[in-house]
Amino acid sequence: MSSLSRELVFLILQFLEEEKFKESVHRLEKESGFFFNMKYFEEKVQAGEWEEVEKYLSGFTKVDDNRYSMKIFFEIRKQKYLEALDRQDKPKAVELLVSDLKVFSTFNEELYKEITQLLTLNNFRENEQLSKYGDTKTARSIMLVELKKLIEANPLFHDKLAFPTLKSSRLRTLINQSLNWQHQLCKNPRPNPDIKTLFTDHSCTPPNGPLAPTPSNLPVAAVAKPAAYTSLGVHSPFPPTAAAAAANAGALAGWMANGSASSSIQAAVVTASSIPVPQNQVSVLKHPRTPSAAPGMVEYQNPDHESLMKRLRPAPSVEEVTYPTQRQQAWALDDLPRTVALTMHQGSTVTSMDFHPSHHTLLLVGSANGEITLWELGTRERLVSKPFKIWEMSTCSVQFQALMVNDPPISVSHVTWSPDGNFVGIAFSKHLIHLYAYPGSNDLIQRLEIDAHVGSVNDLAFSHPNKQLCILTCGDDKLIKVWDSVTGQKLFNFEGHDSPVYSICPHHKENIQFIFSTAVDGKIKAWLYDNMGSRVDYDAPGHWCTTMLYSADGSRLFSCGTSKDGESFLVEWNESEGAIKRTYVGFRKKSAGVVSFDTTQNHFLVAGEDSQIKFWDMDNINLLTFTDAEGGLPSLPRVRFNKEGNLLAVTTADNGFKILTNAVGFRSLRAIETSSFDPLRTPIGSSAIKASGSSAVANVGPVSCKVERTSPVRPSPILNGVDPLGRSVEKPRVVDDAIDKNKSWQLAEIVDPGQCRLVTLHDSTGASSKVVRLLYTNSAFGILALGSNGVQKLWKWPRNEQNPSGKATATVVPQLWQPNSGLLMTNDITGVNLEEAVPCVALSKNDSYVMSATGGKVSLFNMMTFKVMTTFMSPPPASTFLAFHPQDNNIIAIGMEDSTIHIYNVRVDEVKSKLKGHQKRITGLAFSTGLNILVSSGADGQLCVWSIDTWEKRKSVEIQIPAGKAPTGDTRVQFHSDQIRMLVVHETQLAIYDASKMERIQQWIPQDVLPAPISYATYACNSQSIYATFCDGNVGVFDADSLRLRCRIASTVYLSQAILKGNQAVYPLVVAAHPTDVNQFAIGLSDGTVKVMEPAESEGKWGVSPPADNSVLNGRTTSSSTTSNHTPDQLQR
Repeated sequence: MSSLSRELVFLILQFLEEEKFKESVHRLEKESGFFFNMKYFEEKVQAGEWEEVEKYLSGFTKVDDNRYSMKIFFEIRKQKYLEALDRQDKPKAVELLVSDLKVFSTFNEELYKEITQLLTLNNFRENEQLSKYGDTKTARSIMLVELKKLIEANPLFHDKLAFPTLKSSRLRTLINQSLNWQHQLCKNPRPNPDIKTLFTDHSCTPPNGPLAPTPSNLPVAAVAKPAAYTSLGVHSPFPPTAAAAAANAGALAGWMANGSASSSIQAAVVTASSIPVPQNQVSVLKHPRTPSAAPGMVEYQNPDHESLMKRLRPAPSVEEVTYPTQRQQAWALDDLPRTVALTMHQGSTVTSMDFHPSHHTLLLVGSANGEITLWELGTRERLVSKPFKIWEMSTCSVQFQALMVNDPPISVSHVTWSPDGNFVGIAFSKHLIHLYAYPGSNDLIQRLEIDAHVGSVNDLAFSHPNKQLCILTCGDDKLIKVWDSVTGQKLFNFEGHDSPVYSICPHHKENIQFIFSTAVDGKIKAWLYDNMGSRVDYDAPGHWCTTMLYSADGSRLFSCGTSKDGESFLVEWNESEGAIKRTYVGFRKKSAGVVSFDTTQNHFLVAGEDSQIKFWDMDNINLLTFTDAEGGLPSLPRVRFNKEGNLLAVTTADNGFKILTNAVGFRSLRAIETSSFDPLRTPIGSSAIKASGSSAVANVGPVSCKVERTSPVRPSPILNGVDPLGRSVEKPRVVDDAIDKNKSWQLAEIVDPGQCRLVTLHDSTGASSKVVRLLYTNSAFGILALGSNGVQKLWKWPRNEQNPSGKATATVVPQLWQPNSGLLMTNDITGVNLEEAVPCVALSKNDSYVMSATGGKVSLFNMMTFKVMTTFMSPPPASTFLAFHPQDNNIIAIGMEDSTIHIYNVRVDEVKSKLKGHQKRITGLAFSTGLNILVSSGADGQLCVWSIDTWEKRKSVEIQIPAGKAPTGDTRVQFHSDQIRMLVVHETQLAIYDASKMERIQQWIPQDVLPAPISYATYACNSQSIYATFCDGNVGVFDADSLRLRCRIASTVYLSQAILKGNQAVYPLVVAAHPTDVNQFAIGLSDGTVKVMEPAESEGKWGVSPPADNSVLNGRTTSSSTTSNHTPDQLQR
C-alpha cells in the first residue's frame, strides 16, 4: 500500500476515534496493521478477554513469525492455562493444553511436558517456579510488563507503536479544503453555498434555476491548480497493454510483456527485453498494474511519464470488438445435453464433480461431508466411496493437528482427474490434499496425503512441466504450490497474492508452460515454473471470486466470476492483449454465491444460475437457451461436461446431482448399461442410491440406485427464434424382462473356516468379559472393545510388508495395545451392578478421545495415554447411550436411564437442553446432518425426532412389533450414508425408515435359516450392505435396500468344536463394520473374544443379491421382506 494510502488510514482512525466508533477503530487498526494500540491491548489483557487479545495481535504477527512473537503468544496462553487451573476448571485447562499450547511442544518438548504435569497437582503453586504466583489481577499486570518489552523489541512492530502527530479533525479539514476548491470552480459561485452531500462534486445552483444560461467561464488563471497526488488505487478492469512484445513471447503476449524495471515506475513497459532468454522461452519480469489512462489524471510524476503514456494504448472496450462473420451453423440445439437421464442421490451436498477424461460415463463426485464417490453412470452404480479420513496424522503439521483436536467439519473443495485418467486429486477445506491411483478397476488406491496449505485448499489441478506429472494447489494462505506427484515433494512455492487464492488454471502454448491464478480480491496473476514471481497483475471483472478455463483445443480463454454484490460476469479474453474480448449476457439476478461454468466442444459455454442451466454459443454474447432440468436445482447449481460434451452433470438442492444428455449421450449410457448387465445384480427396488430417469432410459437399477419412470422432458425454452420441435431422441428399449429367470441363484452359506478369512484378536491380559460394545477407530488402524466389566481394550494392526497400509485386516494378527504406563481404560463402576448396567461408548472423529460409561460416571479417556481426562454426569440417572454432535465435538447427546436425553457441552460442563419424550431408557441416538435432526430410540419401542437447531421434538412413532412378540429389549438406530434412510434394529426385526417422513419402507423378520432373535446390526461403510448378528451364533449379510439375505455365516466358522459342544452358548453380542473396507466386519462375543472376518479372496464379497421376483429358489426361501407398510411411491423416494 502506498504511503499516501497509509496516511489516509491514520486520518480515518483519527476520525473514528473522535466520533467514538470504538470497535471500528480497533478493527481497522488490526486489519490495516499500521498502528498497534498498546493502551487498548493492555485493557483487554487486564480484563482477561483472551480471544480478543489474540485476534488483535493476529493483525500484526503470528505465532511462528519470530522468537519474540512466539514468546508473546506463549505468555498469553500460559496465563489462560494457569487461570483455568486456578479456578479448578480442569476440562478447560485440558482443552487449552491441546488446542493452544501444543503448538509450542515442537520447539520445547520439555517445557510442554512440565506444563502438562501441572494438571496432576491440586494447586499448581506447588511447582517451585510458580510458588510466587499471586492472584489473577497481579499475575496479569506482571505479564503485561513482559509483553510490552517483547512487543517493543519485536521488529514486526517497528514504526507501529506511535500514532503520528495530527491536528484535530484533520480529515474534516481536508474535506473542507476540497469543498472550497470545488466552490472556486463553480460557474456561478454563491456567497453562502448550501452543501448537502460529499458523494458528488459540489456545484452552486444558477441564480435563475438549473436551466439558466451559463455565464462566461472563469479565466483558467483565476482557479488555483491543485497539487498532484498519487492516485489512491483507481484501476480499470484491465490495464492498457504494451506495444507488441518480442516475437517469441507469443504464448503470453500482452499478458506477459517483456519489461525492464524503472527506478520510479515499477512496470515501465518496453518493446524488447535486454535480458537474454533461452531459445523458445519467454523471459519476463513482474508486470504490476500500469497507470490508469483516464484523461486529465496525472498519476506518476516522473520525467519518463509522458513518453511512457505515449507507448501505452487503452485496451479496446467490448463495444470496439469486431466479431467475425457468423460461420455457417453446423450444429443443432439437440447437440446440447438438456434432457434429464438420471437423478442420483449423493447423501451430502455435492461440492465438486469431474468426468474421467476417456471413460466418459465415469463421474467423480466430492461432497460437503468430505466423502468422494466414483459413479458409473451407465449402470447407475456407486463403484467407490471414500469418506474423509486422515491417513497419517503424525505427518501433518502442528497447526493442522491442533485444528483437528475439535474435529471441525471438513468438506471437499475440488476433485479432478489427471489428464491420463490414472490419478484422482482431492482438495479439502482444511489443509489437506489426497492423491489416489485409479488402476481401472472399482477401486481407488491411496498414493499421497499432503498437508498442502494453511486453511482451505481451494483448488487443485494437474500439469506436465518438464514432462513430469505435477499437482498444483492453491489456498487460503495466499500461496500457489507445485508438488511432485510421485514423492509429494514441493517443487515450487509461488507468493504474490494479497488474498486467498481462489482458483488456478494451468496451460501451455507451444513449449511454454504457465499457470493463471485468481484470488478472492479479483486479482489475476500468471506464473512460469520458476522462482521469478508473477508475470501478470490484473483485475478480473467483478473484483471477487473468478474461475478461468480454456476451450478444449486450448485456443480460447474464458472466465466466470461473481462480485461481492452478486453480479456475475462470463467473459472471453483476448490473450494477445490481456483484454476482455466479449462479455456474455443472460444472468438474471444477483447471486448469493459464485456462479459455476464449463466449456465443451470448442463451441458451447454453460453456467448454473437462478436455479437454471444456461447455454451460450462461444461466438455469440446472447443466451442461447436454458433449462430448469425438471426442477429441484439449487440457486447456483454446479455444472460439469464430460469430454465428449454429450453428458452434463448438474448439482441438485437435495444433496444429489442430475445427468443431462443429448441423443448420443443416451446411447452411450445404454451401451454400458446393457453390456454390463448381470442377472445376479440387485434388481429394481433394492438399490442404495436414488436415481430417477426419463422414460428414455431403461428402468433397471443394478446395485446402487432406484430408477424412477418419469414423463419425457419437455423441450427447454429456446431463444433467438430457433424452433425446438424438430428434435427426435431415439428412446432406448426398456429391458425390464432381461433377467434370466431360469438362471439359478444360491444363497451363500459359509459354514467352514476355510470359506473365509478370519483373525482372532488375542487378549494377553487373561481377564475377559462379554464384549458389549465394539468400534473400529475412524482411521481403521485399530479396534476398540468395551467389556461388561467396564474395561476397554484397544488392538492395533502393525504396518509391515504383509500389511503396508497398517489398517485392520483379517490376514494379519493385531496387537493388544497399552501405553508404557500399563494403564487400563477402566470406566467408573463405583456402586454399579454390572449385570444391570447399560454400557455406552463414543469415539471422537480424530481417534484422540473415547468417551464411555458402564453404569457410573461418563469418563473421557486420552487414547494415547489411556488417562482419564475428566468425568461427568454422575448417576443417578446413569448414562445409557452417547453420540457426538456431527458439527461440534464439544456437544454430546447423552441418553439416560430415566428416558431423558441430555445435550451436554463438555467445554463448559453444562447440560444445555434436556429432551423428554420416551417412557423407558434411551437405547440409541443418531444424528442426520442432511435433515438436521437427532433420532432417538428407546426400550419403549419409540422413535423420536428432534430438531438439532431448537431441540424441540418434531415427531414420534412406534416401531411395529410382529404379532405375538413383546415390545421389550433395545432398539437401535443408524443413518444410511445418504443421511435420509435409517436402519432400525430390534431383536424382532430389521427395518428401513425414511427419516424425512418417519415412514417404514422395508422390514425383515427373523425366519427360515435365521430364526433366532437379532443381537445387533450395522450398515457396512458404504451403506450397501447390513451385517446382523443373531443369538444362535449366526451372522447374516443383507442387501441394505431390499433387506434380502445374501449370505449366512454359521458359528462353526469362528467357534471351536470344544466351545460348540460346551454347556454355555457363545454368540455375537455386537458387530462393527470396517470404516473403509466394505466387506470387512468384526464381532464381539459373549465369551469376551473379538473376531475379524473377510470373504475369501477368491470370492471378494459376501454373496450376491437374489432376483427381486424369486421368493423361493432351489427349494430354499430367500428370506425376503415379509412385512412391509410401504406403497410403491414410498419405495421409490
